[in-house]
Amino acid sequence: MAIQLNLSVLAVVGQAAWRRAKPIVLRDVVILPTLGFLGIIVLWWVIALANHELMPTPPEALVANLDYILNPFYERGPGNLGIGWLLLASLRRVLLGFLLGAVVAIPLGFLIGMSKPAMLALNPIIQIFKPVSPLAWLPIALAIFNLADPSAIFVIFITSLWPTIINTALGVSSVSKDYIDVAKVLEMPRWRQITKIILPASLPYIFTGLRISLGIAWLVIVAVEMLTGGIGIGFFVWDEWSRLNLSSVFLAVLVIGLTGLLLDWAVGKIQILVTRRPTTISN
Repeated sequence: MAIQLNLSVLAVVGQAAWRRAKPIVLRDVVILPTLGFLGIIVLWWVIALANHELMPTPPEALVANLDYILNPFYERGPGNLGIGWLLLASLRRVLLGFLLGAVVAIPLGFLIGMSKPAMLALNPIIQIFKPVSPLAWLPIALAIFNLADPSAIFVIFITSLWPTIINTALGVSSVSKDYIDVAKVLEMPRWRQITKIILPASLPYIFTGLRISLGIAWLVIVAVEMLTGGIGIGFFVWDEWSRLNLSSVFLAVLVIGLTGLLLDWAVGKIQILVTRRPTTISN
């Protein structure tokens, strides 16, 4: 009887709390984001009406892109692919370059964070190459590989290095010295210190670097594909602009933005699963 009474009280309290929180959740999750999107659409509509010969209005763009939206994975001959296939091609390049960059950057970050000589040797190199535009590496990549696809992956690889290296090194160097001293007192082997103390403490920094690297990589792939051509969402943007088909360009911009949002969300969810703590930093 007492348990049933407690459950009833909890149910009443929960319902009352939800009634108080519901308007806030509705405002923050639904109303305000919807108003923001509506504002962008209204702005687009006004600009389109002022330049109607070149720019379509939102309803006109929607009608013009219905085939891409309803059939994203069509194949109608060589080079005539749906936007879904183009997006997958770009994602493949980005993920390959990003993963290769993470495999190299995380160990380098640990080395720099744990060794002062390594930091003194590698930090000048990082500071020199970090400000270089990713597209500046494209001619070098084309000269090395002589193919567009591996060159694009190489540019993404270079792009993904610096934020992950810097954030990993920062996380490793920020581990409390008290933890390391206790590990030394316990005569814990170095590899065990890394796996049991340094790595768990550094994971939030590492994931921050990974999220920044992935966001930059997704930005860069569009520009790289515009220059190299072939199959990809970046070349699609350039090709449609060459045809003065701004309706498809607007669709591509929306697809690129939503894909970048989903990529960041996915890495954030992986971070929560690995670190078992909520994320506080987003791109």
